[in-house]
Amino acid sequence: MKVVFLGATKGMGRALARLLAERGDSLFLLGRDGEDVARSAADLQARGRGGVVGHAGCDLAAPEGFAAALAAADAGLGGFDTVVVTAALFATQTQLEADRALTQRLLTVDFVNTVLFCEHARELLLARGGGTLCVFSSVAGERGRKPTLIYGAAKAGLSRYLEGLDHKFRAAGLRTICVKPGFVKTGATAGMQPPPFAGEPEGVARDVLRALDRGTPEIYTPGIWGHIMRVIRWLPRFVMRRINF
Repeated sequence: MKVVFLGATKGMGRALARLLAERGDSLFLLGRDGEDVARSAADLQARGRGGVVGHAGCDLAAPEGFAAALAAADAGLGGFDTVVVTAALFATQTQLEADRALTQRLLTVDFVNTVLFCEHARELLLARGGGTLCVFSSVAGERGRKPTLIYGAAKAGLSRYLEGLDHKFRAAGLRTICVKPGFVKTGATAGMQPPPFAGEPEGVARDVLRALDRGTPEIYTPGIWGHIMRVIRWLPRFVMRRINF
């Protein structure tokens, strides 16, 4: 595969990028921290098996740069067939309730601008006959929940958008994959009490790699979250009010 990767420098994104590089796929990394992206590209080039690894700047908070970033990736890879988006902004519900500016920034980055980036990628992929668009959403978007009210709202919108893309464009050759991680031990969740079934970035990366190869339209990872959220979706509203999940 020739993969454009937005968000490959940390956590789950870094683990997935390493798996792709180690099996010989070519990658072009996009990210807002130029030095961090350059270091990650050098690391992946050293781990890789002959694949190209390039990089350029791209900030999800600055949609005016999306077209140029994807054009740089296209030139660097000699065309691409896969786009992976793991980048996002995370904050706790307590932080968001106390800071309206942060709330606006998170909703804009995690929903509006992520959709805009995907629209750029969708147009490019469809123009060359199709490809794969893999985007990380979250189980937080499955149901309105007390601890993830605002973050979950952004991810709910993103999940519905990705589902609609799959319905509309799969027949035209665009494979859309919506990844819904549960609790994963990353920098974003540092300081939080992990549940017994918390995942590790490497395990999530393996699950996502299988989904990329198969074109699976939606995955929960770790897999137990699929069962957990199936129960949560069916809980009556009065039960959801009483629990703190």
